[in-house]
Amino acid sequence: MNKGIVNGKVVDESECTVSVLDRAFQYSYSVYEALKRKNNKFVHLDEHLKRLNLSAEAIGIENPFSDEELSAWLELLARTEDLENATFRILLFGSDDVKVFINHSPIKVYPDVYYSDGVDVVTYHAERYLPNVKTSNMLPSLLALMSAEKRSAFEALMVDRNNLVLEGTRSNFYGIKDNVIRTAPDDMVLLGVTRLGLIKAAEKYGIRIEEKALSLDELYSMDSLFLTSTSMKAIPIRSVDGKKVSKRAHETVLALSEFIGEWE
Repeated sequence: MNKGIVNGKVVDESECTVSVLDRAFQYSYSVYEALKRKNNKFVHLDEHLKRLNLSAEAIGIENPFSDEELSAWLELLARTEDLENATFRILLFGSDDVKVFINHSPIKVYPDVYYSDGVDVVTYHAERYLPNVKTSNMLPSLLALMSAEKRSAFEALMVDRNNLVLEGTRSNFYGIKDNVIRTAPDDMVLLGVTRLGLIKAAEKYGIRIEEKALSLDELYSMDSLFLTSTSMKAIPIRSVDGKKVSKRAHETVLALSEFIGEWE
């Protein structure tokens, strides 16, 4: 059985539990981060811990655990389980007695064909509450992803009340046209850590980034559409709601993806 950590103590994963009577459980009052460990090193650990603290502060959870403690516990779990490469999840649970849970799973690896051919996505009208905060209150995202799975799509794009396409259920969303990348403003989406890598990649290739969300009507006029996340890097989109989109900037997206992988 896998091991996990509860408040710094290594336990069997089955012991990483809370009561269903806990109000924090009933109201999803918790924040989390998922990060990769590659070649015995945690990827962008400082950035992930910074976002965890910002998320906790945003919803009033007083995090009693220092970054140094959390870093040490991540290393402890990695050594205990002898993990050179894995995905780790930190859950800061905001009950009266704040708890932190750390668990691990295999790194998600996507087939090469997702990059060479692109993936199919669908749109879903929903908005996340407090979009900048990585909370466990993910019902809109779950419903959107379930809708995508029922339609045999890879991801769902969240569309707001103004028909603006904001983000994926587990990814950031972009369009590129005439060497300009369009994406929703920072205050409308979750600021993915990989989004920082994309900014650096765009700088390298002389691509300007414009923080202006795409409308549904604009999707099919872009040179290419793509997604980014910790596990995906940058994945091109092949179709939206069953309708093919342009691949004119496909090679540019792949170059951005390669840079993000090296940036890790």
